[in-house]
Formats: sequence, C-alpha cells, structure tokens
Amino acid sequence: MSSKTLERHSAATDWFWYLGVPLAGVVLWLLYGQLVPFSEWITGLLPVTRTSHTGEAIAFFVYDVPKVLLLLTGIVFVTGVLRSWFSPEKTRAILAGKRQIWGYPLAAFLGVLTPFCSCSSVPLFIGFVSAGIPLGVTFAFLIAGPMVGPVGLGLLYGLVGWKIATIYLVFGFSIATLSGYVLGQMRLERYLQDWVRELNAGPVGELPEEALTLVERLKIGVEQVREIVGKVWIWVLVGIGIGAAIHGYVPEAMMLKVMGGDAWWSVPSAVALGVPMYTNAAGVIPIVEALLGKGAALGTTLAFMMSVIALSLPEMIILKQVLTLRLIAIFIAVVAAGILATGYLFNAIL
Repeated sequence: MSSKTLERHSAATDWFWYLGVPLAGVVLWLLYGQLVPFSEWITGLLPVTRTSHTGEAIAFFVYDVPKVLLLLTGIVFVTGVLRSWFSPEKTRAILAGKRQIWGYPLAAFLGVLTPFCSCSSVPLFIGFVSAGIPLGVTFAFLIAGPMVGPVGLGLLYGLVGWKIATIYLVFGFSIATLSGYVLGQMRLERYLQDWVRELNAGPVGELPEEALTLVERLKIGVEQVREIVGKVWIWVLVGIGIGAAIHGYVPEAMMLKVMGGDAWWSVPSAVALGVPMYTNAAGVIPIVEALLGKGAALGTTLAFMMSVIALSLPEMIILKQVLTLRLIAIFIAVVAAGILATGYLFNAIL
C-alpha cells in the first residue's frame, strides 16, 4: 500500500473519531432525557400496579440503572481524555502543598452544584480517583453532592423555611469539607483497590503526553470506559437493585416510632435506619415531611436525611469496586460522626 493511500486511510479514520465521538455524546444525552418515560413505559408493560410497592421498586430500578451507567460512561470518557494531558503525577503536583487546602472546599462547592443522588455521584468520584485527584478532595465532593445538592435544598427550603435550609447548607458543606480534609490527612490511598492504584501509577499512554494526537487521546478515553465501566457495571446493577427494593418498601411506621422521641439514642438510631435505605433528595423529602408532621425532632430527622443520601448501602456496594472495605468503613465512620454532631446540635438549638 502506497504512502498516499495510507495517509488517506489515516485521515478517514481520524474523521471517524472526530465525528463519531460528538455523535455518541448526543445519543447519550438524548437517551438520558428519555429515561423517565422509558421507565414508566416498561413498568406499565408489567402486571403490577404502578403505585404499588412493587411498581415503585421496578420503576426506580429501570430508571436508575441506565442513568448511572450513562453518567459513568460519559464521565469516565471525559476524565480519561483529560487524563492524557494531566497524568496523576501532574494532577497531584498541581494540588500539592498549600494549594491542596483549597481543593476541599472547591470540591464540596462543586458537589453542592451537582443535582445528583449518591449513586449518581459515584461516576464522578471514580473519574476523579482514576485521574489522580487526591482522595480526600474526591471524598469532599462525594459527600457534598447528594447531601446538599440544589434539588434537596430547594425542597427543604419549601418545607422548613430559608433559615433552617441555610443552616443545613452550612452544616452539610462543612461536613463535606472537614470530612474530606480529615480523610485526606489520613493518607488512605493504599486502601484503594489494586487496579485503581495501578491506574494511577504510570503514564497514561505509550507515547509521551506531548506526542499524543487528539485521536489517540480519544482512544484513551474509550479504553478508560472499557476498563472502568467493565469492572463496576455489575455492581451498579446489584447496588441499585437493593436500593430499588428498599425504595419501594419504606418502613415509615418503624422510623416514626424510633425518631419521634427525645431520647439520646434517637439520633444514632435515625442514622442507622437511614444507611440501608436508598433514595435521592427529592425522594427523601416527603419522608422528612411525614416524620416532622408526626412529631419527630428536627435534628433527628435531618440526621436521618443526611444518612440516607450520603451513606446509602447501594452507594457503598458500588464503591466497593474502587475502595477496600477498610477505606469504606473509615469513610462511613468520619461522615457518620459529622452527621451525628449535626443532629444533636440541631436538636439542642431548635
């Protein structure tokens, strides 16, 4: 094959990538926008009542699984391409020393702006970790995203007023920032799963970063999707499957019994009840409204809300593919301590 033919073939291949990647992005975006009607359509085909516990669980599962997988695919691809310019070593160098201290509030602020539930925040967390961003900074984002996102804040404002919603924002942001800082100072990178550490250990591509073409960088992004999504997709299904079952069968009567009193153990009990559950901020607000209406203490109820959306069991199942059990346990302990402090303080001052 002549050199001119090879050049034409290479140019055609390049154009395939230049056009194919944006087209794939548009397709993913269009699919994402159709998830709600798709989940309702699928649920309607089944012999269940849509408003029943089973109907709620099925609709939740059919909506959430493709949502998280689409987010994971898009985010991992973008971070993979960016990583071809910014290796883990470069990223850590940029955030090293005194400058890294600003990474925690900035990550928490980014989390506040993202309207994602805990499982939907996991794809961004995985992308950050795989890009070599310090672990404590990524945890600050992971905590703030679901806990004090714009959807939950807006609903909470309508339920309890702007003063309490603002206090909640300040506490949630502070918990995310301080928890991220504490976790960052503990130097826990050794507790990442082996494949994540290996991902961050060496250069991104076979060629030096400066020598990579745009097409080669796009190929790195696709390879990152194949490697990372290929490792965690099954656990996305498992985690959201458990979450959907819990979402469809919320034990409100039991929660009211536990959280309606002023006993010292009501706050930790509320946190313990919230962890196995799974819903987003929009889903937990009606439960919060019902609990407050039945006389549950505000601090106890907010502690429950925080634990549901920041420490959900399905989220931990998905994170298990990136973090070891020891790191997950440390993460839960640090965040739970902040949530408990918030619950007790709210009960004391309000």
